[in-house]
Amino acid sequence: MATRTDTGWGPYWLPMLAFLLVVEIGSRASDASQGVFLLLRVLLPGGTFLAYALRGRYPELSGFRADATVALDVAVGLLGAALWIAPFLLWDGLRPEIHGFDAAKPFGADGVAAALALRAVGYAAVTPFVAELLVRSWLLRYAQVWSSRRDFRTIPIAQFTLPSLTVTFVYFVFSHQRWEWGVMAVWTALTMAWFQRRRQIVPLVIVHAVTNGAIFAFVLLYDGRFRDAAGSPIPLWFLL
Repeated sequence: MATRTDTGWGPYWLPMLAFLLVVEIGSRASDASQGVFLLLRVLLPGGTFLAYALRGRYPELSGFRADATVALDVAVGLLGAALWIAPFLLWDGLRPEIHGFDAAKPFGADGVAAALALRAVGYAAVTPFVAELLVRSWLLRYAQVWSSRRDFRTIPIAQFTLPSLTVTFVYFVFSHQRWEWGVMAVWTALTMAWFQRRRQIVPLVIVHAVTNGAIFAFVLLYDGRFRDAAGSPIPLWFLL
């Protein structure tokens, strides 16, 4: 139970900070150590999240019971993935001039499968929990109480005001790269509408996981199979 000195921020912020720290240090490290940092990008935020979860520090994750509505969560996640991918296939000018994830870089050519597996776990399992808990559970509620110094945990999950919705929307969009802003804005609008309907955080974790997982699978299956206006194959690894 929270005490007067317990802000409750740690479980929401520390997994994300662990991830950002690993990314920042890894971006400055040598190519030979990239495999270690890919592993740490999964283990540190994922382990931090699990440590807090096992101590019951995420009450919003409890009480969820899977039923037929989960199929709708999956459908929303797939729709989100389609809305994310389609613009980059339809309009050549939207695609960034970056390679994206290189599966041969972390462990070499013989470790491509291991690199892809780690990337998949981080992208489709760890990130959805860490991001949803920070943004839709902490930020969305804290934006409603920051001026009054109230505890954000007094605000029910999925309750928000126009200012808190705006803050959350802006964070989601601008925490991504510039070329992602348009599709991220559409995805955020879709998922916030679904959040208001579902009024639980777990369905949004499912939506986020399905979106990320579907994007990952699409890249693996269809890289180079679509062609741009000039007839050249479209590389899709920039999506990862």
